[in-house]
Amino acid sequence: MADQFRYAPLFESVKIGPVTTPNRFYQVPHCTGMGHALPQTLVAMRAMKAEGGWGVVCTEYCSIHPSSDDHPYPFASLWDDGDLANLAAMANAVHAHGALAGIELWHGGSYVANLASRSPSMGVRSALGRTDPIQSQRMDRRDIRELRRWHREAALRARRAGFDIIYVYPSHGYLLSEFLSRSFNDRTDEYGGSLENRMRLMRELLDDTRSAIGDRCAVAVRFSANGHGADHLSEDEARDVVAALGHLPDLWDVVVADYDEEMGSSRFVREGALEDRVAYVRKLTGKPVVCVGRFTSPDAMLGQLKRGVVDLIGAARPSIADPFLPAKVREGRLEDIRECIGCNICYAHNFRGSALRCTQNPTMGEEWRSGWHPERVPPGTGGSVLIVGAGPAGLEAAHVLGKRGYSVALTDASREAGGRVTRESRLPGLAEWLRVRDYRLGQIKRMPNVALYLDSRMEASDVRNFGADHVLIATGAHWRRDGVGRRHARPILTLDPAGVYTPDDVLDGRLPHGEVVVFDDENYYLGPLIALKLASEGAHVRYVTTEGRAGAWSQFTQEQERTQRALLERGVEVEVNMALEAFARSTATLACVFTGRTSEVPASAVVLVTAREAEEALYRALVGQRDEEETAVGAGQPPLASVQRIGDCLQPALIATAVYSGHRAARELGRPVQAPQRERVLI
Repeated sequence: MADQFRYAPLFESVKIGPVTTPNRFYQVPHCTGMGHALPQTLVAMRAMKAEGGWGVVCTEYCSIHPSSDDHPYPFASLWDDGDLANLAAMANAVHAHGALAGIELWHGGSYVANLASRSPSMGVRSALGRTDPIQSQRMDRRDIRELRRWHREAALRARRAGFDIIYVYPSHGYLLSEFLSRSFNDRTDEYGGSLENRMRLMRELLDDTRSAIGDRCAVAVRFSANGHGADHLSEDEARDVVAALGHLPDLWDVVVADYDEEMGSSRFVREGALEDRVAYVRKLTGKPVVCVGRFTSPDAMLGQLKRGVVDLIGAARPSIADPFLPAKVREGRLEDIRECIGCNICYAHNFRGSALRCTQNPTMGEEWRSGWHPERVPPGTGGSVLIVGAGPAGLEAAHVLGKRGYSVALTDASREAGGRVTRESRLPGLAEWLRVRDYRLGQIKRMPNVALYLDSRMEASDVRNFGADHVLIATGAHWRRDGVGRRHARPILTLDPAGVYTPDDVLDGRLPHGEVVVFDDENYYLGPLIALKLASEGAHVRYVTTEGRAGAWSQFTQEQERTQRALLERGVEVEVNMALEAFARSTATLACVFTGRTSEVPASAVVLVTAREAEEALYRALVGQRDEEETAVGAGQPPLASVQRIGDCLQPALIATAVYSGHRAARELGRPVQAPQRERVLI
């Protein structure tokens, strides 16, 4: 009760123009990988946020016209009345739980290529887009008038769809940002030149939106409080924009210029890091302000309120990791909050054009598809379950099975739980990833029907003698020591075993010294982090990757540039588009992935970050070699009810994949397996 009283300010209502929020928890617009392509999936996901207590739930970026098409990324759209039903379904689902619904109207400008609509993209000038060799058309006055009409009509549709808060969006490099930019905007008419002219279109759209929606909806603006960089909109100019237009919107949703910081992973950006750049907006405008900060601590939220930084606690990733975060704060159940770990796997999957998912919350994206609820699981049919392996998959399975009422024994050969999460969290910047382990340990320690046995290696005979009705094998995977990966389909024959290391060696404290080559053929976070760790221990490290950039896959998690910068600043030599071909004595042979030309570099050791092999010996001993076998085999032994692999033992992959695997196996145990629902176009 003391906590509930302490956090009472978080549950105060806030008046935003003509509408009032039920509390201060505000899910800001964020991408989902669902958008117009998966409307039912999207509706159920947003509704879950409202059910969990988020007082405002917004869409992702919502295109106002076919000239703003970000295909293959599935954005929301309000091009015509045909889009109304899908968006109205989201607004209605959010309203059903007492929350307000917000919509972020958007035009991508030169940034988009319009690959689906094939309409010319439009910009303040003709400019190259994000990736495609396509330039936008320069907008003339007629185009600007048309843009204002499209925006007004979209606002009217949004009101008809039932939205309460309607955005104008001059940030993140999209069309209105181009008009604000002194570098992009080279116009000589009333829309170019002075700051007053460059912000004219932003002012007009705010006025147009206000006149369109009347007193029924609030007008919000999403604005970069520290500008768009010195070449485009300086920090001083951003303040001037806020001062000049501060009275027009009902709400300021403030961000910062560096998206790698605004959306920064926990490796690089701490909780609440934007405060210094955005705190002036509320003081200058007197209007309600919302800002993100990857807030997971209610004390951090409360602090920003008390310091007058914000009126509403903005969240995207924390609302994904735990849609019921507000409800848990309100009920004083802080220990039940699934805190975001800042891995950005959610963002990565949107960036891949697929529905988002979450390392901490395996039900994210499955609300409609599989009918999963983040806080409720179906009761079990009774019986006992033995889980071998207390890594992310095993911990999640034990947690869910415990909730379902099974008698669960969770064992691990190690002296500490967590598997790869515990070991990897010791690498630079990954400390917050321990939340994956700690949340689940905290949950199962309060379950009398779940027992954890560490330092307990299980052989096949131990499993059979244990006598559990069901067995889940979560024994993980190990890194290969022979170089097999993307580049090499067969082992590298010329590897001096005395100097060959794997990530497992490094994570277990066996560190190479001297001249070390880290060969990264996986190309996510582990190779660069191992290089940084070894460099910090005094080794001279040469990081070699088959890709054109260090940790190339981390471009999807918004980490790649900072990753490469960290390597270079630490003094790590980075060699791209190269592969390790041989290692003998004091020399490593590298080959260009394009030409095959080889070169030799000094090396006293190599670390192979290539591929992993599932630790499936125990599983095979129990079920035999037939992949389709489901029951334990053994002369004179009664069959077990079921044996199955989960996590990296089934499929070496992301930690998020392992958690999902453990969750799915536990949720489906003892129940008829049903195929997930599919959203599809029918003719």
